[in-house]
Order: sequence, then C-alpha cells, then structure tokens
Amino acid sequence: MSVDILVSGGVLPDGTQADIAIAGGRITAVEPGIAADAAEVIDATGKLVSQPLIDCHFHMDATLSYGCPRVNASGTLLEGIALWSELKALQTRDEIVARALDYCRQAVSRGVLAIRSHVDVTDATFRTVEALLEVREQVKGVLDLQLVAFPQDGWYRAAGAEQQVIRALDAGVDVVGGIPHFERTMADGAASVRAACELAAERGLRVDLHCDESDDPLSRHIETLAAETIRCGLQGRVAGSHLTSMHSMDNYYVAKLIPLIAEAQVAAIPNPLINITLQGRMDTYPKRRGMTRVPELRAAGVTVAFGQDCVRDPWYPLGSGDMLDVAHMGLHVALMTAPDQMRAAFDMVTRTPAQIMGLDFGLEPGRRASLVVLDAPDPIEALRLRPARLCVISNGRVVSRAVPETATVTAGF
Repeated sequence: MSVDILVSGGVLPDGTQADIAIAGGRITAVEPGIAADAAEVIDATGKLVSQPLIDCHFHMDATLSYGCPRVNASGTLLEGIALWSELKALQTRDEIVARALDYCRQAVSRGVLAIRSHVDVTDATFRTVEALLEVREQVKGVLDLQLVAFPQDGWYRAAGAEQQVIRALDAGVDVVGGIPHFERTMADGAASVRAACELAAERGLRVDLHCDESDDPLSRHIETLAAETIRCGLQGRVAGSHLTSMHSMDNYYVAKLIPLIAEAQVAAIPNPLINITLQGRMDTYPKRRGMTRVPELRAAGVTVAFGQDCVRDPWYPLGSGDMLDVAHMGLHVALMTAPDQMRAAFDMVTRTPAQIMGLDFGLEPGRRASLVVLDAPDPIEALRLRPARLCVISNGRVVSRAVPETATVTAGF
C-alpha cells in the first residue's frame, strides 16, 4: 500500500511495538512489520510513540505576561486576579495574539496538540475573546484550541458578566465557564453554577467551571455542580477544575462527595504546579499544598486529567508548557509512585484530557494522525526524563522535529 508517512518500530504506551501508517491525515494501520510505499519514513525504533500531549486547563489570554504591569508580590490567587484586572485594561488585542501564538509554538514543539483555554469575558472591550478567536483560527489544523467563556470577575459579581458569557458563546466560544467561589456569597456561587449548567444544556455545550479553588473546606460548589449536572442531563460533558478545597475537607464529607461526583460523571482537572503554589499561602505550619484528592477520585471512577493552568503570568512566574512537567509534579504531590500510578499520570496528560475535551485522538486505525515520538522507551521514563520530542505529527503532517538530547561528560572517572 501507499502511505504518506510510516512511523516504524515505535513502542506504544502499552508496551507493544508497532509500525503506524498514515495517509490522508488519518492512521490507516497499526501493526508490526507494515510493508508500505511511504513518502516519508520516521524511524522510531525503541522510542515511545504516543497520542499527543494535551492541556485541558490553561489561560492563554494572560500567558507570557509576567511582570506586566508588576509582579505578584504575595504569590496569592487573589493578588493574581487583581493584577490580571490591571493587565487586561492595558494590553492590546495584538499583544494578546502575539503572546498566545508564541506560546502555541512552544507547546507544539513539546508535543502538545490540543489546549482548552479559559478566556476572560469580563473585559468590557471584548478584546480578549476576539484575540483568542483569531488565534484559534490561525492555529487550526495544527493545534486544537478549545475556548471557555470564563467570567473571571464573577458571573454575578461583575456587572454584565452573564451577558458577556452569552455574547462570547454567540461569537463562537466553545464551552461555558464560571467561578462560583469568587462570587460575593455562597448563594450567588450556587446560583451561578445553576445558570451555567442551564445555559450549556440549552445550547448543547460542555461546562468547565473553576470550582472551589480555595483552602476553605466549606467551599463546596462541586457538590452543586454535580447535582446540577444530573438535573440538566449533562453527564459526561462537565468538568470541575482545581477542586482544591477538597484537600482541606474532612473525610466524612468527602466520603459522600466523591461518589456524587462519580454518579454525575463530572471530570476533575487539578493543576498541580499552580495548585501547590497558590494554595496554603495563609498557613504557617503544617502548610497545606492544595491539590485535590487525585487517587481517591480515580479510585471512585472519576475521570481526572492534569492541566498546566499558567505560564509566566500574574499567577505563576515559571512554566514551559511541557505537560510532562505537569504530570511529573502531579504524581509527586498525589503520591502516585507505583508503576501503574505513574502510567496513569502519563494518561492524565494524553488520553484522558482528549476524552474530557471530546477529541478524536488515539493510536487506532481511523483516528486522526496526530501523535508524538519521544526520546524515551516508555511512559514512566518519559515522565522521569521529560525527553526531547523527536517528531510531532499533527493531522498527518510533521509539524516539529528535535534531535536527541546528548551531553559529553569530561570528568575523569
């Protein structure tokens, strides 16, 4: 047979070795020893071949803005939100587009081929939404950019925010967002969850709420989100991002909460790098680190994926867009160091976020031909080393290449 690309000798995440044939932007065969007339052969012998890395929680309208107009001195979530309010009044649409495109190039080079980005709709000028819609158009065909209508300053707390959410969805934004714990009262937070779910049900959309990003164990909007998901018939289409208050809740309440989340088929998206950096800032010692209960959620059958959240912005001064860094930190904080748990952490930045976002990624025949060849033999070594992405293929086209990382040791021993 004739194919566009043959990836030969690669090791799949489950440990099997196979060639992958690609034609017309799709995977046409996955099996050992494929005999094909290929326009290009990529030798992946002994290297891990995976479906793409995916970031299902990010803020692209703020990325790469660190230090403008000032640095977050306290390192807290609340100062970051205040600083973002200053920044969004100053930045231009062109600046947002330029930063976002720069970040997308970095992400693609690291094998990231899909990002769900929350976009602040409470900017009265609407420039944040317009900028990221433009970016989505520019990167399509290489990078899947899914946008969330996110009222950063509160669905009810910010004047006109609900109308701005609707305006963003009318303009083509993909997902309904919210931030119930930032409303003025718990009652307003619960009302915003109901409104978001009803809007999504009415329009046939997905929901992804910043939910309980707090050290307060009484911030329990995830309970309302699960109940509203069931009431509105949104099972499998809803995600609660962060869920950090669950880190501080007592076990008795969590024993009720986690089964409710599982029943509602609500996905959980913790963001390890940011959750452990922003939370616990008001503690002395013991000092909480804030990431939600990942192993317990997974054991109950809840779909859990890791997100990057921030890279060099008002909330976080570091970050590279490498989802292997995110998973590496996540498995440490969640104490997921058994071999099967580490492999699960790799899935949480590849296979699982594709499921949450509803993307047609995978390594089976008929799937979109989007994959990455890593300079490591298996997922655990990929997490340990965070190696070079030797080849990144998006929709049947090579979009990035790298050489293996080498060093010459000159020490005399």
